[in-house]
Amino acid sequence: MIFNPSFKSKLRLFKQESFLGRFFNKVDLLLWGIPLLLVSLAGGLIASTQRQASYADWYQHWTTALIGILIAFGLAQLPLERLRLFLTPFYLLTVISLLAVRLIGTSALGAQRWLSFGGVNVQPSEFAKLTAILMLAAILDRYRIQKLSDLIKPLCVISVPWLLVFIQPDLGTSLVFGALTLSMLYWAGMPVEWALLVLSAFFTAFLSGVFPLGLIAWIPLMGFLAYRSLPYKRVAFLAITSLQGAISLVTPWLWLHVLKDYQRDRLVLFLDPSKDPLGGGYHLLQSTVGIGSGGLLGKGLLQGQLTKLRFIPEQHTDFIFSALGEELGFVGTMLVIGAFMLLIMRLLAVARQARTDFESLVVIGIGTMLMFQVVVNIFMTIGLGPVTGIPLPFMSYGRSAMLVNFFAIGLCVSVARRGHFAKRSW
Repeated sequence: MIFNPSFKSKLRLFKQESFLGRFFNKVDLLLWGIPLLLVSLAGGLIASTQRQASYADWYQHWTTALIGILIAFGLAQLPLERLRLFLTPFYLLTVISLLAVRLIGTSALGAQRWLSFGGVNVQPSEFAKLTAILMLAAILDRYRIQKLSDLIKPLCVISVPWLLVFIQPDLGTSLVFGALTLSMLYWAGMPVEWALLVLSAFFTAFLSGVFPLGLIAWIPLMGFLAYRSLPYKRVAFLAITSLQGAISLVTPWLWLHVLKDYQRDRLVLFLDPSKDPLGGGYHLLQSTVGIGSGGLLGKGLLQGQLTKLRFIPEQHTDFIFSALGEELGFVGTMLVIGAFMLLIMRLLAVARQARTDFESLVVIGIGTMLMFQVVVNIFMTIGLGPVTGIPLPFMSYGRSAMLVNFFAIGLCVSVARRGHFAKRSW
C-alpha cells in the first residue's frame, strides 16, 4: 500500500503538535520507564516477603519512590551547571553528616550508619555517593588527568567521605566509591594502565590471603606494568613493587584487626557457604535455593514458599533478587537484568551526547554507581560473590537509597534533555 504524501505530512504534523507527541518527545521513556517498572515490581515482591509479618513496607517503598520521582522531575528541569555554586556546601554538609553518624548515629546489624530524625532513619552514606560524583565531575572538568600529580586533588576529595564510610563500617558502599572514582578518572583521560595498577592492590591483598606463592609472579608483573606506563620508569618500578609488597604484608593485620567478624565471614563463606550452613553461610544457601526453586517461569507473584515462610533474612532489602527468582523464575530475572542493561546503555549514550564535560562525567559516575550495585547485588544473591550489603537499585527496600537513585535519574534526564544534538569534546 502506498500512502498519500498529504496523509503522511498530516500524520507527521499530528505527531509533532498533539499532546502525546509533545509528551513523548520530551519524556525519556527508558530513563523514566525502567525505574518505574522496577519499583512497581519490587512493591509486589516486598509484599510477598512480608506475608507472615506483622508489618508491611511495600506501600512505603512506593511512597518513597513517589517522593523521589517528584524531586527528580524538578531536578530534570534544572541545568546541572547551576549546581556548581552549591557543590562545596553540599560536600561540607556530607562530611558533617558522616561525622555525625560516627558520633550520634543509630546502629543496626553490627554497623552504625544512620541518623534518626523524628523516628525516620536517614543513611548519609547513600547521599554521599551522589555528592562525591558531582564534586569529582567538577574537579575533573577543570583538571584533566595527564600526569600523576593530576590525581592528587580528586583522590583527596574522594578520600574523606570514603574513609568516613569505611569506618562505619560499610564495606559495600566504600567499594561503590572506588568503582565510580576509577570510571570517572578513566572517562577524564586517565590511562587504563593506571586503573589496572590501582585495581591490582585488591588482587594483591586477595593473593596474600589465598595463594601467597602467586605473589612471586604477580608483584614483578605489576612492576613491569608501572615501568611501561609511568614516568621515571625505574623509580616507578621500585615504588610499585615496594607498595605491592607492603600491601601483601599488611593485609593479614587488616584482616584480623580492622574487619569485623561478620565482614570476614561474608568475604570467606561465599566460596563455600556449607562450612557454616546455620551461621554466616545461611543467607547464601537459602538465597540460591530460593532462586533455583523458581525454575523457568517461577511459582507466581505472592506464591513463593521460601519467601512466604521467610527462610531468607533481609529478603525485602539486600536479597530481593532471590524473591524475584523464586516467584518469577529464570524468565523474570532475565527481564529485570535486561531492563538494567538497557538503562545503563541509555546512560552511556546520554554521557556521550552531553553538552559539557561536567555533565558527561556526572552521568558516567551515576551509571557506574548503578551498574556496580546491580552486578554486586546479583552476584551476591546467586553465590558468586560475598554478602556486602549493597542494595539492588529501585528494588531493594530502603528510603535513602531510593531517593538517591531517583535524584540521580533526575540529573541524568536533565543532561539528556539538553544534549540530544551535542557532541562530546573529548
